[in-house]
Amino acid sequence: MAASSTTSSRADCMEADQAADAAAASGGGTLSMLPLVRLLQLASPTLPIGAYSYSQGLERAVEDRVVHDAASAQGWIGDMLALVVARGEAAIVWRLLRAAGPDWSAFAHWNAWFRASRETAELRAETEQMGSSLARLALDLQLLDAPARDALPTLAPVTLPAAFALAARGFEVPATSALAGYAWAWLENQVLAAMKLVPLGQVAGQRMLVALGGVLPQLVATAAVLADDDIATFAPGFALASARHEIQYTRLFRS
Repeated sequence: MAASSTTSSRADCMEADQAADAAAASGGGTLSMLPLVRLLQLASPTLPIGAYSYSQGLERAVEDRVVHDAASAQGWIGDMLALVVARGEAAIVWRLLRAAGPDWSAFAHWNAWFRASRETAELRAETEQMGSSLARLALDLQLLDAPARDALPTLAPVTLPAAFALAARGFEVPATSALAGYAWAWLENQVLAAMKLVPLGQVAGQRMLVALGGVLPQLVATAAVLADDDIATFAPGFALASARHEIQYTRLFRS
């Protein structure tokens, strides 16, 4: 009797799981299954755009001993998330995600705005190289429809946020989810850089991702409601770290 009851319970659980999977696959969940898979691909560190080679000034912060352990690394990356990404880069990504398709003129404007906001040669080269690589990948994967392909030459040089928005559009990932994926990819890359530079262990890196990943929902919400005139990338410490990195004698990273 007990064995029969256990078998029945397992069957019921399997049926419930199958129903949940079917609902997710058909769009019944927050993000349907295929767009979720595509978003995971876009946010993956295996995406061949060279993200692993950039630290965005973190290497200089370690050189100057501003960042020297797990706590200071989390403080630096957390401040970047709150003061630079949420109120600047993420807000631009949000506008690009919304403009891709409906308004190519606005799309070109925000692509140019973001490029102009890069305060050092390293940061400008970073977004142009990664953006160009992702745009080429999107073309190779046939993610760009005719309007997107027609718009691409007008964007040159295309920035990473613009290329990401084009790829997310091709994969049919909703804007809110795409922005969360973009922010996660940024965060994960920074933590990986900190693990190499400080250095930090794998568990310390995972603790940092748990702590800082928890702020991403608020980051997405902030970026989505920020007015155009409130977008800002003013972060003198970040800009100086990037500028000083350009003349650093020994470097692992390109920024």
